[in-house]
Amino acid sequence: AAARWFLGGRLNVSVNCLDQHVEKSPNRVALIWERDEPGTAVHVTYRELLDLTCRLANTLKKYGIQKGDKVAIYMSVSPLSVAAMLACARIGAVHTVVFAGFSAESLAGRIIDSGCKAIITYNQGVRGGRIIQLKTTVDEAVKNCPSIKHVFVAQRTDNKVQMGDHDIPLEEEMAKAASVCTPESMDSEDMLFMLYTSGSTGKPKGIVHTQAGYLLYAALTHKYVFDYQQGDVFGCVADIGWITGHSYVVYGPLCNGATSVLFESTPVYPDPGRYWEMVQRLKINQFYGAPTAIRLLLNYGEEWVKKYDRSSLRTLGSVGEPINNEAWQWFYHVVGEGRCTLVDTWWQTETGGICIAPRPSEEKAEIVPAMAMRPFFGIVPVLMDENGKVIEGNDVSGALCIAQPWPGMARTIYGDHQRFVDAYFKAYPGYYFTGDGAYRTKKGYYQITGRMDDVINISGHRLGTAEIEDAMADHPEVPETAVIGYPHKIKGEGAFAFIVLKEQTAHIDRVKEELRTIVASKIAKYAVPDHILVVKRLPKTRSGKIMRRLLRKVVTEQSSNMGDVTTLDDPSVVKEILDAYQKYKEKSSS
Repeated sequence: AAARWFLGGRLNVSVNCLDQHVEKSPNRVALIWERDEPGTAVHVTYRELLDLTCRLANTLKKYGIQKGDKVAIYMSVSPLSVAAMLACARIGAVHTVVFAGFSAESLAGRIIDSGCKAIITYNQGVRGGRIIQLKTTVDEAVKNCPSIKHVFVAQRTDNKVQMGDHDIPLEEEMAKAASVCTPESMDSEDMLFMLYTSGSTGKPKGIVHTQAGYLLYAALTHKYVFDYQQGDVFGCVADIGWITGHSYVVYGPLCNGATSVLFESTPVYPDPGRYWEMVQRLKINQFYGAPTAIRLLLNYGEEWVKKYDRSSLRTLGSVGEPINNEAWQWFYHVVGEGRCTLVDTWWQTETGGICIAPRPSEEKAEIVPAMAMRPFFGIVPVLMDENGKVIEGNDVSGALCIAQPWPGMARTIYGDHQRFVDAYFKAYPGYYFTGDGAYRTKKGYYQITGRMDDVINISGHRLGTAEIEDAMADHPEVPETAVIGYPHKIKGEGAFAFIVLKEQTAHIDRVKEELRTIVASKIAKYAVPDHILVVKRLPKTRSGKIMRRLLRKVVTEQSSNMGDVTTLDDPSVVKEILDAYQKYKEKSSS
């Protein structure tokens, strides 16, 4: 679809995602909401989505939300949450979607950092047959957020929730609002949205994406990486709280006039056949999901997949973390019956869209299992050595950088441009540093080998280990902590925490339980460490830096190969920790 521009190179993203399709084919289905309750899908046409979006936009305007204002969205995946994003875009407000699994403290931190004037939420969420208290979490969060003037509350369930002075019943207001809303004329570099992501330091950073470049990049990658054809049903099962949901549930597919599936449930509710039953019922053509879900389902066996007709599928996609070979083979052979193209896509919140993937390519070009392979149009990857020099040739490994700007790249970190420069452009001047390491094969394809910093990937959720450490440091009996990632069969990586206690207490189990609770309430449940090991002290250099590399070797059982430990303040600490780990392991296995 050609972008729709106003005069002077200005545009509105919602016009490109809605109005242009409503003019040509108003009754085309824009969204299929696969609700948590199995078999209760709701179809929303482009005309209906435009109507919802305009009414929501007019409601925001009525309550004083203007161009440039920030609006938080704390909602589960639904047509209304998509309309909330597009309504912000229509009036030139900036949305920041916060994943509805984050704690009140995480939500408040994001609202405060971005200065949101309003928040849109549901009374409750529903996921995997369980009720999630969204409004209660919002109430707790906004106590500490003076910038919030209004809380718009939609109804996902029939249960009543406490409504206070700030609170506005959203659907009631939308019913009174006009169904036409003139789109704001936006400059191509105006802010479209912010999305918070973890870095290697404790505080999450608000990644800023702008209008034209972001939309162009999301739409083009959606079309060419997945071979999207008009009339296809595109099934990306990501949550809108992540960049994947922004680019490949909302903006990319809608700009291309596609039918996009909104998946509210979990891969195992009501049983492990949920994805594939949905594929059969909705006749999904492209299925885009996370390796962690594939690894989970693989354990339940093939019968849950083979029970359902998957003949509608043409393209399978993997996103969120590198996919391991076993999961790739199962996804390709069992789910895709060996006849679907499987694209392992590498990209980041910061890149706006897919940067390296097996497609687009020449017709029938080879796809190597578990490899992202080919850079997208305009992406120029380079590998750098420790001295900041470009590594030429093939069959080499290095730090993955990108040599030229591309339309979808983030423009800044909100309120902290210096941090943006330091995080991405300082390590290798003149290049964007991805934070990942990569291997270039003999044939010149790219394979991502994982993060090069203290960032771990739990079930596709990116998390700085410093964030978990900061949360645990709030416990009065725990003066020091070090958290590392270790390989986990299903989640890809898990968190392993080493802690030092103030005094040798008999209540170790109580302290561990309290630490788990703190991490869940400060960040989210998925951030809670799988293992917590009490040690007398942590391995530190003379300058006081914790040597996490050694802890990683202990946990991955490579202790015979500790490398250089001469910089340690006291090398005998290594044996101490190894002994503690052995005891812990024996206790766990008994």
